Amino acid sequence: MGAGKSSVGKRVAKALGVPFTDTDRAIVRAHGPIPGIFAERGEPAFRALEADAVRAALTTGGVIAVGGGAVTHPDTRRALAGVRVVLLTVSAEAVAQRIAGSDRPLLANGGIDAWRAITDERAATYEELAHVVVDTSRRPMSHVVEEVVAWLHDDDASSSTTSTSSSATSATSSTTSTSSTSASSASTDSTDSSTEGAP
Repeated sequence: MGAGKSSVGKRVAKALGVPFTDTDRAIVRAHGPIPGIFAERGEPAFRALEADAVRAALTTGGVIAVGGGAVTHPDTRRALAGVRVVLLTVSAEAVAQRIAGSDRPLLANGGIDAWRAITDERAATYEELAHVVVDTSRRPMSHVVEEVVAWLHDDDASSSTTSTSSSATSATSSTTSTSSTSASSASTDSTDSSTEGAP
């Protein structure tokens, strides 16, 4: 949450000339505001919708921004298997301003302390899924984008053939967050800064 998956993902997709999908926005378009889904249907129902959105986005390909909590659902983890994942990370100091006043359901009552707890809880999963980690704490967005694009080009160059699944990119973000991009990519950010973003 707050690592910048949507902003980074959109710019990386533009640089690569591939489609961009933000799964949070796709969910909002189809089902309404995320805080409302949490309040009316609960987190498990939201995570199931999120898993569906990730699978749908992966069929389209390109760069996909995925909410940080998406990886807590086993279907999402299975969908991201074989997909290149970039973890976008952000420090607690840097994210504090980004999440101030946020309506993210899981941060509503805890603020930065809740963010730390959630980040710690998900850390092992992020580490397991991520292929590369890029910190966004105090860096210009353009530098972050350039680093991700350079990594993707280097990764492409290191293998002469890339399967459809391995050419996808996913990104997750947290204190250390990941996001990845490619011809088919998904990006997840556990610290997304958009007000409609999922925790």
